[in-house]
Amino acid sequence: MLEILLDRFGDGAVLVMAGALVGLVFGTMAQQSRFCLRAATVEVADGQLGPRLYIWLIAFGAAVFSVQSMVALGWLDVSEARQIAATGSLSGAIIGGLLFGCGMILARGCVSRLLVLSATGNLRAIVTGLVVTLAAQASLRGALAPTREALSSLWVVEGGPDRSILATLGMSSGVAAGLSALALCAALLLARRKQVRLLRAFAAVGVGVAVGLGWVLTHAIAQTSFEVVPVASITFTGPSTDTLMGLVNSTELPLGFGVGLVPGVVIGAGLAALLTREARIERFGPDTPMERYLIGAVLMGFGSMLAGGCAVGAGMSGGAIFALTAWVAVFAMWVGAMATHILLSKVRSGRQAMV
Repeated sequence: MLEILLDRFGDGAVLVMAGALVGLVFGTMAQQSRFCLRAATVEVADGQLGPRLYIWLIAFGAAVFSVQSMVALGWLDVSEARQIAATGSLSGAIIGGLLFGCGMILARGCVSRLLVLSATGNLRAIVTGLVVTLAAQASLRGALAPTREALSSLWVVEGGPDRSILATLGMSSGVAAGLSALALCAALLLARRKQVRLLRAFAAVGVGVAVGLGWVLTHAIAQTSFEVVPVASITFTGPSTDTLMGLVNSTELPLGFGVGLVPGVVIGAGLAALLTREARIERFGPDTPMERYLIGAVLMGFGSMLAGGCAVGAGMSGGAIFALTAWVAVFAMWVGAMATHILLSKVRSGRQAMV
């Protein structure tokens, strides 16, 4: 079937189809589950183990289980994935993760959440997402690129086994799949105790499965195609930047997985919001100052390029294949987000006390 599609439509078009399918699943499930790393970090920073935390843990557990199960069954090989095979930066993961986490709190959402909210009519998310994209482009090829490169070079890790947590620990994918299955079941049980709706828990599982679907589809296309096709999964900063710059600078977009992913997420989240009557226009207001969102957007754009991915690209897709820099980056995102939320809470409390 895949060979027929590749022969008829070409590699680029099939990758776009795969990206659109994965994006459709992710967008629908993320909108229904309220999947959001920022919300999870806020709960933990406030000393609560609440539903948003368990939604994130369910999604993460499902992503790891689906990916490692497919690797163990021989359906997937991630050894050539960029997060494992290429040279990585631990300094970039740490500093970029901290900056991204800080920006995520200021902008009230990570890149994936902003994209989902944009599809539901949130004008704040649309403006913030555009600024994230511009900052990411400046960090990749523009004025901020030298700073990013300097910070990335502070602590470099070679690609291959040195960048794989499983290889370092000597752990098989089968063992990783088994442990992640136990963690997923525990998260589901805890979510039920917190009275998380079954639909939201199921949708959170769908978010993680979408990550696995992205990996296995691009791997299958790479194995079938005569061209060099990168094995990858869901990430948003890079594809959003490439799509926007392509629309601005060229009459034709280079076809690829990311080109289909972003519109797929928008369509999936938008349709889900319309069907559940949750779509509504939201604007900036006195309680949602634009300057805070813009600062957060710049921090996320630069931080994601420095860390090697956003909360989903590094945290979910990279985490599911046990890339060392991805786990370091998502840990730093948690730390940066929690520290920023606690600091802002103290500032607000101080102002209220003065009044």
